[in-house]
Amino acid sequence: MHLIEIKNGELVATLRARLAELGVTRGAIVSLIGGVDSFRISTMPAHDATKDIVTDYDFPAEMTGTGEIVGGDPHIHAVMAVEGDRGISGHLHAASVRTWFANVYVVPLDT
Repeated sequence: MHLIEIKNGELVATLRARLAELGVTRGAIVSLIGGVDSFRISTMPAHDATKDIVTDYDFPAEMTGTGEIVGGDPHIHAVMAVEGDRGISGHLHAASVRTWFANVYVVPLDT
C-alpha cells in the first residue's frame, strides 16, 4: 500500500503525477481523506446517465472518498462536507489543497 500525501497543490493532477512516479497504472484508492479549499465535482442528470453536470465550488470542504486507478488515471468518488452540515458528492475532477492536506491510500494491482 502507498500513502500519497498532498499538502499543497491540485489534488487530482498531483495524485496522477505521484502514481506515475510510483509506476502504478492499476489499483484501488481505498481511502481519501483531508480538507480542500475549493473543488470541482460532477453528477449525472436524471434524464441522461451518459452526461455529466460539472460544478465548481469555491469554498472549503472536508472530504472522504474511494476510487480506482485505470491506465494511471485516478477515478475518485467523494463526499465533500461543507458549511451547514451539508454534503456534496459525486465524481471528483479537481480540488485545491492549500490550507490543510489530502491523504490518498492506494493499493496497486500492477503485476
